[in-house]
Amino acid sequence: MGGSLARALRPFAETITGVDPNPVSREYALANGVVDAATDDLKAGVSEADVVILAAPVRTIIAMINDRIGAYLRSNTLLIDIGSTKADICDAMGRLPIGIQAIGGHPMAGKESSGVQESDATLFRNRPFVLCASRRTTPATRDRAIALATAVGAMPIEMEPQRHDKVVAAISHLPYLISAALVATVAQQAEQDDAVWKLAAGGFRDTSRLAAQDLSMTGDFLSTNTQAVATLLAYFRMQLAILEASLIAQENGKLVELLRPTREARIAWGKQDEARRNAK
Repeated sequence: MGGSLARALRPFAETITGVDPNPVSREYALANGVVDAATDDLKAGVSEADVVILAAPVRTIIAMINDRIGAYLRSNTLLIDIGSTKADICDAMGRLPIGIQAIGGHPMAGKESSGVQESDATLFRNRPFVLCASRRTTPATRDRAIALATAVGAMPIEMEPQRHDKVVAAISHLPYLISAALVATVAQQAEQDDAVWKLAAGGFRDTSRLAAQDLSMTGDFLSTNTQAVATLLAYFRMQLAILEASLIAQENGKLVELLRPTREARIAWGKQDEARRNAK
């Protein structure tokens, strides 16, 4: 995600510096023009920056905000993150020194594969980019963050941090756990008959894709959004129980009627999403 933002912001930035502890990532980013400079020294990387984007797992972002970064930044530097949850990050931002313009961000885009090698400048086009105010968000902060989101082709959406976390629990974090549970179930079945893997095709590929996400990222967003995700898991179990009861009772007509509104809701959302993606 950080590499994709760097690529997308290339036409708008005079100099882009990447900070990463992995020398392979730094070398790739430099060799492929993703950044102009690269370092593993956080202070050196951000001390002269006008804009700093924290692209890391949620707990790493919180640690950087709490432990070090506030002392390294110049006054009026825009600090924005792209972590998957916002309440804890925005709370930490609120304790930064006065003068730092800090705002939470979350572009609703991404891939199951990670690393700068997978970066894509078009990743954010026509996708929502959520912005969540902190105590260090001024009107100028807001305007600069909106400009940044717009520059990469995204659609800025302002939202309270707590509301954001409840929403993404439903559309991102719960789907990940469902995908992981599906793969675990299929893997268990494959122990009895390995033809499961040989026959798996598009349906399984689509519904299992999220299970391949980076565990450092998924572990962080689950541990910082536990209550919202747990609540939705309970609702999901109820939905499964209703379908299971109709299936076991061989109530085929009832099962179809239960599935009809979900099919219609998915089709309606799909049309809206396609229109948004194709918007000029």
